[in-house]
Amino acid sequence: MATSAKKRIWGWFMFDWASQPYNTLLLTFIFGPYFAEIVTAQYIAGGMAEDMAKANAQSIWGWALTISGLLIAFCAPLLGAIADSTGRRLPYIWVFSLLYAVGAAGTWFADPEGFNMVLVLGLFIIGLAGMEFATIFTNAMLPELGTREEIGRVSGSGWALGYVGGVSALVLALVFLAENSQGRTLIGISPLGGLDADAREGTRFVGVFSAVWFAIFMVPFFVWVRDPKDQPARVKGVFVDGLRSLGRTIKKLPQSPSLAHYLASSMLYRDALNGMYTFGGIYAVGVLGWSVIDVGVFGILAVIGGAIAAYLGGRADSRFGPKPVILVSILALIIAAISIVMITPTSIYGVPVSDEGIIAGRTASDIAFYLAGILVGAAGGTIQSASRTMMVRQANPKRMTEAFGLYALAGKATSFLAPALIAMTTMATGSQRIGVTPLIGLFLLGLVLLIWVKPDGEDDAVWESDT
Repeated sequence: MATSAKKRIWGWFMFDWASQPYNTLLLTFIFGPYFAEIVTAQYIAGGMAEDMAKANAQSIWGWALTISGLLIAFCAPLLGAIADSTGRRLPYIWVFSLLYAVGAAGTWFADPEGFNMVLVLGLFIIGLAGMEFATIFTNAMLPELGTREEIGRVSGSGWALGYVGGVSALVLALVFLAENSQGRTLIGISPLGGLDADAREGTRFVGVFSAVWFAIFMVPFFVWVRDPKDQPARVKGVFVDGLRSLGRTIKKLPQSPSLAHYLASSMLYRDALNGMYTFGGIYAVGVLGWSVIDVGVFGILAVIGGAIAAYLGGRADSRFGPKPVILVSILALIIAAISIVMITPTSIYGVPVSDEGIIAGRTASDIAFYLAGILVGAAGGTIQSASRTMMVRQANPKRMTEAFGLYALAGKATSFLAPALIAMTTMATGSQRIGVTPLIGLFLLGLVLLIWVKPDGEDDAVWESDT
């Protein structure tokens, strides 16, 4: 019995729902800050000054993300090209889904009493790569889910649903698992299931929870989503064919300036956005003195903002096209980045503020950082949704998975740049606050390059000779 178009779209939506916790719980709001907190404590116990310990912990996290970014950048285009040559995407999604689950569960080994940093970060990188590679293949399915005018709305709705999944998982993790320094979760109870708060087992179990969440909610995807039947499966010679096709596409980039400029622009603004996501929680822990629970509440607000904005942005995308949506989002992210740098425990944009709580124990600086986070979440959700519909408009329709492999390459080829710039600036200045300033420059460069991108992509004639 054939699957209806509606079920296929909902199955495709469920990948965003299932995979989002890796970004929300592990990369940004719980495990990342927890890792920084534990590594900082170990450095301080070894006699290092507190500010330098925090800076070094942030740098280690940055270098780990640099390694994962380079791995994804080198492999993504080739994987996409091979998948287009085989005519199949689902087998790759199965393999990378397994890597996601294994890597996510690896957070369990981050024991605060001492853990193998190489093992923990290695598993984390495996899971992150699994998520990114699977995303290449699911994104490449987008053009098959609707017309050129409809896919903006489909992409926005999927991204919004993913954010709802992320915030749902985050709320559950904060309420029942992740503990603060007093061993209590957000609602003041011990971690669920007898997990040892002293050993931070609640926080460490968040990765296992993410793996189980992913496994459960990927079921509708694998039941309802199928590879196109008009693309016969191939095995023989696909590696060579994939390499040749990728080579042709790269050689043709100078003849397709709109695509080239879009890849360069998205490379920079997505790199900066990932830097904000990745270091936002670590920054709040180090600069504002927040706990993991505080960062989690911040994450809930940011993700809710992202879900609402992605849904509305998808409607705007379908009506006006993705380019205006991306432009407005970059401007909002520049404002947010400047605001984050200008917030300290005792001042906001240079204006002195009290360090006493004014609302629910939150200081004026805390509230300002919450607002900046909501803006990042809103603009970030919108720009990521619009970016993948823009890629559909720019790409060769016959080589869509390869195109999204290049898109992943663009997102990861310099993914080491934001973490590396933050790591180097933080180490050079010894200041976490100054360390995040390079993100502003990356957003500005991305904005400038977007000027040369055609809203509707290249003319069909550009792709006529590409077979």
